[in-house]
Amino acid sequence: MIDRLDHLVLTVANLDETKAFYCDVLEMGFEVFGEGRQALTFGRSKINLHIQGKELEPRAYLAKPGTADLCFILSGSLAAIQSRLKAASIPILQGPVSRTGATGPITSIYVRDPDLNLIELATYDR
Repeated sequence: MIDRLDHLVLTVANLDETKAFYCDVLEMGFEVFGEGRQALTFGRSKINLHIQGKELEPRAYLAKPGTADLCFILSGSLAAIQSRLKAASIPILQGPVSRTGATGPITSIYVRDPDLNLIELATYDR
């Protein structure tokens, strides 16, 4: 019955820091839509952003920065993103390591975003 995930919501403490990480380092897009709503965009998906203390309704029961654990599949190589992370002084917590993605084996690295969410960056082993 479910086809795909359309979007998810992250509650963030600092919009500028969030945009710098996701847009400048990970090359996601940014858009403002509706009544001042904001989102990170990539592929056919988006991440809506709520500012801590100014969350839009309805919202998650416990909407707090740093509570997410997300995996993004890269269109490029792990080496390329590792270089971008190093240039931005973002430490790699772990990896490259073998994991299992939604459709098969992946190789991943792990970092934290400005709100300390765990971010997995991966490529499929095909």
